[in-house]
Amino acid sequence: MVLKALLWDVDGTLAETERDGHRPAFNRAFAEAGLPLHWSSESYGSWLTISGGQERIASQLRQLHGREPDPEQLRALQSAKQHHYRQLVQQGAVQLRPGVKHLLLEAHQAGLTQVIVTTSGRPAVAALLDQLLGPLQHVFAFWVCGEDVARKKPDPEAYRLASQQLLERGLVSSDAELLVIEDSRNGLAAARAAALRCLVSLSHYGRAEVLSDPQGAAAVVSQLGSGATVVLGPPCQTPELTLSYLQALVV
Repeated sequence: MVLKALLWDVDGTLAETERDGHRPAFNRAFAEAGLPLHWSSESYGSWLTISGGQERIASQLRQLHGREPDPEQLRALQSAKQHHYRQLVQQGAVQLRPGVKHLLLEAHQAGLTQVIVTTSGRPAVAALLDQLLGPLQHVFAFWVCGEDVARKKPDPEAYRLASQQLLERGLVSSDAELLVIEDSRNGLAAARAAALRCLVSLSHYGRAEVLSDPQGAAAVVSQLGSGATVVLGPPCQTPELTLSYLQALVV
């Protein structure tokens, strides 16, 4: 079987957005609204079990007030958080993870189709890619974002939609030619529920949760590129974890 397409998650996979971007953006929004809330680097990991920023805010407000949050307050907080996230990205607070840019270029030059598959909102994805990839964004054939699906990861809807579009466009002939790149347990669960192979590149927050239950991963690695360690899966035969390793996962 030949690898023909890579399906890239965004948050935690392309960059450490959760730790360095989303978390401080939430905290700025809380402070701006005068709320006695602050998510530390350590505590924020537990909030990531809830998919979706607005859903996380709603859960925190329920804990704080003991009732359902006011919809208008919820929308205002989410809007403020998105504004602060874009600012943080533009200020350089978030950077690509090791090996990501090289692999994007290597896969593009090899003729692979590459797709963004995330249940984050399109504006946040656009802000990140504009800042970190610029013209290199053209390597992605299309994006599947939170606005395109009714259910967020770990639901497989986003990956099923992406694979369906790839098949309909004639870019692949079967799902066996696809490989998902994820960083978290929710992402791995979504990929596996869509019956897709998944490489997990462990993020700051994904590390503990994935290593506690890596079931179904084609491989688990510390990162991409040079300096990568294979935690679970076939050994890497080269000094760098590159496209050749990914190709071996679909054979």
